[in-house]
Amino acid sequence: MDRKGIVAAGNWIIDQVKIIDQFPPQDALANIQKQAAFNGGAPYNLLKDLALMQADFPLQAIGLVGDDENGALILNDCKEHGIDIQMLQKTNHASTSYTDVMTVKGSGRRTFFHYRGANALLEPTHFQLDKSFAKIFHLGYLLLLDKLDELDAANRTTASYLLEEAKSKGFLTSVDVVSEDSERFEQVVFPALPFIDILFVNEYEAEKITGIKLKEGDNVEMKKAEACAESLIDAGVNQMVIIHFPQGALAMDNKKNIYQQASIKVPEEEIVGTVGAGDAFAAGVLFGIHEKMPVQLSLKLGVQVAASSLLHAAASNGVVPLAGLEDKVGSWPFREL
Repeated sequence: MDRKGIVAAGNWIIDQVKIIDQFPPQDALANIQKQAAFNGGAPYNLLKDLALMQADFPLQAIGLVGDDENGALILNDCKEHGIDIQMLQKTNHASTSYTDVMTVKGSGRRTFFHYRGANALLEPTHFQLDKSFAKIFHLGYLLLLDKLDELDAANRTTASYLLEEAKSKGFLTSVDVVSEDSERFEQVVFPALPFIDILFVNEYEAEKITGIKLKEGDNVEMKKAEACAESLIDAGVNQMVIIHFPQGALAMDNKKNIYQQASIKVPEEEIVGTVGAGDAFAAGVLFGIHEKMPVQLSLKLGVQVAASSLLHAAASNGVVPLAGLEDKVGSWPFREL
């Protein structure tokens, strides 16, 4: 079967983005200067990014939203952007998930207050994979999908069985993880690794999964990142581990080849928010993989799309068509790794 397109599943969220003047200490006050509702969550951000990039292949959604105003907002937004919502279902048992995103003006740093809502009810019965002929199946976020994160007596998660099924049906499986402050990473993520073809993690998540400390001060040490990626390949990731961080990204394939890509040094005065930058990076990389681009070019595209996402407070509103991406971010230099 000649598969084409990307189907993305997992957390469908409305981000209630609030631009604040500072992040206050407990019991103190900060001023909200602007607020608006936007897309959030791995599948929603990724598919909308690809739609805005004008990807010339099918985009499909899998997930759960509430039968409410926010759920209708998500469904209508997907329709407007040409995203197939046949498998994006409504439930009466929970309201649509949302996150209050507190973004500090000037730095772009953000803090999240999350309501799990309908996403907590997502389970394998909602995945009708036989209805999809996509090339890539992207799932996110592990550690934020209650039913899929559950462990059975064999110490396997529901997500691991789902990913195994997706691989058996011919999908290239791609997974992203959430930056949860917990000690659950090993028990939730490790069982899924043998059924993941492409794993996206940031430096925090990579440290929590492997126990390898990546950062010295504010910067990631590339040798430590290599060791971390190698550990994840050895633990079962089939094709590629991709670790992204503010400086850039490091990828390692299953032959232990290493690829590095510095991020774009976006002028501070141009940065409005960093919400969704990781998903924008994944959108660029997966576009490249889908189109059979070399790994290095896929990583470069990833950091370019991520840079464009920084130019708006919302996760996707800064993303532009691929034809205009170089004009948007191409004049800014790359950082040094």
